[in-house]
Amino acid sequence: MDDFADIRPYHDDEVAPVLAKLLVDPELLNVVANLRLPKLNRYLPWLVRPFVRWYLGRELNGISSVGDFQIVIKRYMDAMIEDHTCSFNVLGLDELAADSPYLFISNHRDIALDPAFVNYALYHQDRDTVRIAIGDNLLSKPFAADLMRLNKSFIVRRSARGPRQMLAAFKQLSSYIRFSLLEERSSIWIAQREGRAKDGNDATEAAIIKMIGMAQKKPDESFSDYINKLNIVPVSISYEWDPLDAAKAQELVHVERDGAYLKAEHEDLKSIAVGILGNKGDVHVTFGAPLSGEFSDAAMVAAKLDDAIIDQYYLHASNVLAYTSLYNDDRWQELTVPEITEQDRLNFEQRFAQIPQEFRIKAMQIYANPVCNQLRSRDLRVVEEAI
Repeated sequence: MDDFADIRPYHDDEVAPVLAKLLVDPELLNVVANLRLPKLNRYLPWLVRPFVRWYLGRELNGISSVGDFQIVIKRYMDAMIEDHTCSFNVLGLDELAADSPYLFISNHRDIALDPAFVNYALYHQDRDTVRIAIGDNLLSKPFAADLMRLNKSFIVRRSARGPRQMLAAFKQLSSYIRFSLLEERSSIWIAQREGRAKDGNDATEAAIIKMIGMAQKKPDESFSDYINKLNIVPVSISYEWDPLDAAKAQELVHVERDGAYLKAEHEDLKSIAVGILGNKGDVHVTFGAPLSGEFSDAAMVAAKLDDAIIDQYYLHASNVLAYTSLYNDDRWQELTVPEITEQDRLNFEQRFAQIPQEFRIKAMQIYANPVCNQLRSRDLRVVEEAI
């Protein structure tokens, strides 16, 4: 019995039949046609679809394992990073043992790129890539679920309704995470919260930790013992520029003003495309030390993750300039920040000139909040040390 068959990544022996199904999936062919040849597909779809099928068949020819599929993904990641980032920087990974499985828990700013950049960092240091947690709300199309599971993703059933169904989904998910880490010794990536931190405030939801802790084997191991077994590594992903900053600011303004924001159909899928294709400037991925010690409950684990993710977050000139534009103080100089150049100031002014006036302040707050959070974290440490 495969207890995780409906949520786990595909196995190597499942790759070929899944790819064969995808190559004749009309919805996937239409999506690719719209991305590659939008005008021609609008007027001559009957001509474009056979070409797209041939193109995909050529790209996927000879793939017989998940590893083969990820080599194809790597080619596209290399091209994306070269075309849409200025630099990619990795810190702390060399302090982690290459042969140990880890539960990487990161801040969440971009739907697809957060785990993709973690995988990119691992791949280019000759380490195994992670299994990625992805919500089924992003998998409205069957082909999307297939593609993600081919790329070592496993499904988080956020669509579960009713207490019993939700409890069953959470238990299955937590059991799979335990099985992957402790039995199969395969690392996992999961975001610290459900949904992106659109306002720039990175905070771990204790509910995520509670879900993970559901697989604790009572009474043989304590909660603290189990957390230490999981090798939880806090990861901070920092983008100089967020391709979706204006869209996030607009949503936040609508929520504050109207009490709610109604997403358009397939808006999350469009956000994925914009995030991938938009300019991200310099990107930093910082891996912290695995959590260790005594943990009485999920809230304590979440707090420890927050401290690490906030403190090791790399502050860009964009963060500092947003802070100084909003607040009349120079406390940011007490933090570790890059030198601010005239070119940085020009880039900042040009960026925000493109954002509609009614959303500009909120967009600046998105960039400024990591500075505010590091200052707050530092102040709390000073108080604790004084006590």
